[in-house]
Amino acid sequence: MSGFLDTLRTQRWDDHRYYHHSMINQSLHLLSATSFCCAYVLMFWDPWMAALIGWMISMTSRQCGHFFFEPKGYDAVNQATHEYKEEIKVGYNLRRKVVLMTIWALSPMVLYVEPTLFGIFTPYQGAAEFIRRVGQIWLVIGIGGLAFRTIHLFFIKDVMNGLAWATKILTDPFHDIMLYYKAPFYLMQGIWMDEMLMEEMALDQHG
Repeated sequence: MSGFLDTLRTQRWDDHRYYHHSMINQSLHLLSATSFCCAYVLMFWDPWMAALIGWMISMTSRQCGHFFFEPKGYDAVNQATHEYKEEIKVGYNLRRKVVLMTIWALSPMVLYVEPTLFGIFTPYQGAAEFIRRVGQIWLVIGIGGLAFRTIHLFFIKDVMNGLAWATKILTDPFHDIMLYYKAPFYLMQGIWMDEMLMEEMALDQHG
């Protein structure tokens, strides 16, 4: 159990220090985490609506932070290139995210063209039922994306890394709120990057 917790802690620390330098990115992660928590609660009553919130608000805000605001140049704090960070990314790096987000974005168009989704559904009747079906599809894509990468990590790393990553993803909303709740206030003070904070946290991490 201690090995699992150490792996989880390392994955969380690496994710933060390598991929969350931008205060805008951190603020968008705060928005994402808050809406994900709402989606988690809603999952007990309306899973398809929870999936709509999770993808349209939580995932889009989170990935916009990574794609458009996170620096892609040399990381002086961690002494690592962007290419190196993309290579060692445990979860979905930017290239994998493009594939996942493309599947997500195209799925409503596929349903529109093929109302039964190749025999899986009965044809939808009206806009409300179409939206409901989209939510159901997005729920499956979300679960599938999590399961696929977890099992993939079983083979390219080990089972512990895969399970730790899955646990990290599922608990990220709560952890991100604890990490990034101050990010909007730093932005209001004109602080755009938190390299100094990263360095302080690194010193604390290593004693």
